[in-house]
Amino acid sequence: MARTTRRTKTLAALAALTATGIALSGCTAGSADEGGDGDTLKLWHYEGADSAMGKAWAEAIAIFEEETGATVEFEEKSFEQIQKTASQVLDTDAAPDLMEFNKGNATAGFLASTGLITDISDAVEEYGWDEKLAPSLQTTAKYSEDGVMGGDTWFGVPNYGEFVGVYYNQDAFAAAGLEIPTTYEEFVDVLDAFVAQGVTPLAEAGAEYPLGQLWYQLALLEGDRGFVDSYQLYDGEVDWQGPEVTAASETLKDYVDKGYIASDVSSVKAEDAGVSFINGTSPIFVSGSWWFGRFVSEATGFDWTMTAFPGADLSLGSSGNLWVVPENAANKELAYEFIDITMRPEIQAIIGNNGGLPVAADTADITDEKSAALIETFNGVLDADGLSFYPDWPAPGFYDVIVQELQGLITGTQDAETTNTNLGEQYDEGTSEFR
Repeated sequence: MARTTRRTKTLAALAALTATGIALSGCTAGSADEGGDGDTLKLWHYEGADSAMGKAWAEAIAIFEEETGATVEFEEKSFEQIQKTASQVLDTDAAPDLMEFNKGNATAGFLASTGLITDISDAVEEYGWDEKLAPSLQTTAKYSEDGVMGGDTWFGVPNYGEFVGVYYNQDAFAAAGLEIPTTYEEFVDVLDAFVAQGVTPLAEAGAEYPLGQLWYQLALLEGDRGFVDSYQLYDGEVDWQGPEVTAASETLKDYVDKGYIASDVSSVKAEDAGVSFINGTSPIFVSGSWWFGRFVSEATGFDWTMTAFPGADLSLGSSGNLWVVPENAANKELAYEFIDITMRPEIQAIIGNNGGLPVAADTADITDEKSAALIETFNGVLDADGLSFYPDWPAPGFYDVIVQELQGLITGTQDAETTNTNLGEQYDEGTSEFR
């Protein structure tokens, strides 16, 4: 994959395919490849200090320094700064020893294909990280020589996860005389019941995510692992007029026409959708586990819960971002030691008790009731091998394509067949190098 056309396209798309507005912090200095007093681990990660991962990794740093005698130092950077200079910085002695980097073909896969990050397969086997990670979590950590996820070579290790489910305002359900649905048929009945009572049930956003996530989830209701592998891993052809995509587009349009989603959704942003759930305006919100911690802090005026999408065997989601070791890292063994600490039960418990989704926690260590319920739901998705990634992942810039085409669909300027044709043409163009 290390062709000039792919490199240029991927770097241009890198910012668009990562979470917006994330801060990056990195460390400076470096030393020998053996641990001990006087050595320094150069560590970059972009989690906020108050986030689940930020808290967990701060404790991991303290344990690492105590056990190894080495020092961890940080230098604050923005994600935008590092993504613009990643290929240059990582190819020099200024490269860190370890950094968090976004998973996916256009990000970690690109670094892997250009030789900028290390094949860590031997370390994975030595430390047994593969035994701690479910198969669908491993997919985003392993890449082919062309940088396509799901390959045979380990280039990263995640220590947290994420998935898309459904948040429900339990007080609103009780007031409406409704039960939390457990099947898709019950979910639709609930939507109809709220509309009959004059309530627009679904908090949604069509100017950006999560409308595309709902669209993909509706496709997953009709799909199987073969569909996911074709769509995400290029292991087969995607039929853009087939039952999965057709059902997704037609059903999404029905949702708007039936009043399940507000008619002005095409101009609504994700923040506004989330706030409409927080303030109790919308009783249902289909989106990711990354909202969970915020809802714990801000959605305090009512009881709420989160479940996997009712009736679905497959759910949007993946590992979290990856620990990757630059090829030019001076202290690779120290990097592996630090990764291993973040996989320990006590560090995983910090992630889990602060609204994150640990990948190797002892469930007995999760003492927060809401967090325990979230983790149980996530583990159920993992046990069913249900993680199915995100709709924009296969091609650089496909996120913007999905937003634009779904806006055309829900505003009625184009029908489902045209929407699917347009999506397919852009998908095929963006993935042509991998097929």
